[in-house]
Amino acid sequence: MCGFVGFTNTITSNKNYNETIVRAMADRIVHRGPDQDDYYIDENVSLGFRRLSIIDLEGGSQPLISKDGTKVLVFNGEIYNYKDLRAELEALGHTFKTKTDSETILVGYEEWGRDVLTKLRGMFAFVIWDKNEKKLFGGRDIFGIKPFFYYMKNDVFMFASEIKAFLANPRFEKQFNIERLPDYLCFEYIPTNETLFKDVYKLAPGTYFEYSDGKLVQDTYYEVKYDIDNSKSEKYWAEEIEKAFRSSADLHALTSDVEVGCFLSSGVDSSLVVHEMKKHMDVKSFSVGFAEGNCSELPDAKRFAEGEAVENISKEITSDEFFEMTPEIMYYMDEPLPNPSAIPLYFLTRLASEKVKVVLSGEGADELFGGYHYYHEPLDFKYYQMLPQFLRDDVASRVQDLPEFHGKRFLMRGRQGIEDRYIRNNYVFNHNDIGQVLSGRIPAQNPATYTKPFFDKCATVDDISKMQYVDINTWLVQDILVKADRMSMANSLELRVPFLDKEMLDVAMRIPAKYRLAHGTTKYILRKAASKNLPHETAFMTKKGFITPLNDWLKQDKYYDMVKLKFYSETAEKFFNVAYIIKLLDDHRNGVAKNMKKIWMIYVFILWYERYFVEM
Repeated sequence: MCGFVGFTNTITSNKNYNETIVRAMADRIVHRGPDQDDYYIDENVSLGFRRLSIIDLEGGSQPLISKDGTKVLVFNGEIYNYKDLRAELEALGHTFKTKTDSETILVGYEEWGRDVLTKLRGMFAFVIWDKNEKKLFGGRDIFGIKPFFYYMKNDVFMFASEIKAFLANPRFEKQFNIERLPDYLCFEYIPTNETLFKDVYKLAPGTYFEYSDGKLVQDTYYEVKYDIDNSKSEKYWAEEIEKAFRSSADLHALTSDVEVGCFLSSGVDSSLVVHEMKKHMDVKSFSVGFAEGNCSELPDAKRFAEGEAVENISKEITSDEFFEMTPEIMYYMDEPLPNPSAIPLYFLTRLASEKVKVVLSGEGADELFGGYHYYHEPLDFKYYQMLPQFLRDDVASRVQDLPEFHGKRFLMRGRQGIEDRYIRNNYVFNHNDIGQVLSGRIPAQNPATYTKPFFDKCATVDDISKMQYVDINTWLVQDILVKADRMSMANSLELRVPFLDKEMLDVAMRIPAKYRLAHGTTKYILRKAASKNLPHETAFMTKKGFITPLNDWLKQDKYYDMVKLKFYSETAEKFFNVAYIIKLLDDHRNGVAKNMKKIWMIYVFILWYERYFVEM
């Protein structure tokens, strides 16, 4: 796991000048690769690399130059099938000068061109400079596990593993992308390829680009698709999951020249990873919980670790630690991310980094196999939505202004089709609330228009599958994997996700919804497969998520005052209706409303904006 930076030399071909700039950019992301740095500069491009040594510790330096000197690679990630690809390329007459997975990409590009992307099994973002064609070529893995940002304005083109690297380039014009602020307030993230920095974009998962003569071309090389097979039995799918997971977990655990550990919560996902890893090595597992409240999964994690005879290293996080680290965490994020679980994840990765350089984690299982409780919603609405639309509209209009009562939310949401009502079950701020929360008018697009293209692509499948498909393409990419990458890299730790694997995806996309959610249980078929190897109580433990006591902390004087101070700041006045957001805070404290998500979203935005646009 590493980080890279680069740009086209459109201002000057002076090598010394460009090397100074590319070094400064790489220094901004030193946390991604503290083991080594190296650079490539010619009259056309400048490339920089920060390395976290995992494979071929002695010979894995980048930028990597091809044997004939015509192509140069910078690459972030791991290719788990690189040994098979290497053997295939050697059979075609190619030779290698290193033992790295990265060289497989470079030699594979020489043999197959852009089709090399379809052969890679792993997590990656990379760029290849082709000196003969004067062309940059790059791609991102099919899930979006590894980040790729680019800045393009006029004749300036630069790219990096993290946005903060651009700040060191004098040709980067730092501007806040205020038009996207309403989107952030609804989704928690920007749901398109834009960012909160003007002219900075994300390369989409499963996408490649080519840049030449000042022109950027992008295209999709892989698209997630359902191919549901209703002809197979529950037993068949449980066996398919077991085989695919064993293959993926083994590759993720064993493709390394350094020690590998594992995160461990109380759930089935990480427990299954630990169990598989234990077959090959002495596993160090890592867990965090909270010193306050009833949100800790530590007792369950410790109990499972003891049962598996696995070492468990844990930490309890205090409220003071949580709040003290939040500003620094927003810096590492590049963009504000108000998911409270990012903060304990930072402490978890820091804990693990003290012992190992690589960890395996359970991210992705919920999206692929139906792990969220709200995936039951289509089953709950099944009969109600058989009523004519005009009747559901009439009921909703009659109850919408009534005080809250049990069933009101059901009647309000039940009037809508899945395409209109679903984006992780709720927006943080409703589209209609944006005008109240902001201090000035910013045109806001209906959030459903962003998710409609994904619903259109899976229009023929059931509603549960539609919800999962949207989550795979939005929530997983823009939230789950962002915090996983940034928090692990902030602590120079490589995080691997064996559930997010080509073969696992192929199995998951064929399983009928009736097996993903069955008997009132989420992730049923995955749990069924896991129960062959795990204790029943672990395999079928109710999902808790990374719950924090933040809801209660915001009612305490110390943290209430801390947030309130920021809500009266110049930044708050610049963007928000201060009276409105103070009321959100007071209503939450007084128990009038549950506003934790809204409060935290505004608070972390203010912290992020001050760091990037006031202090820098």
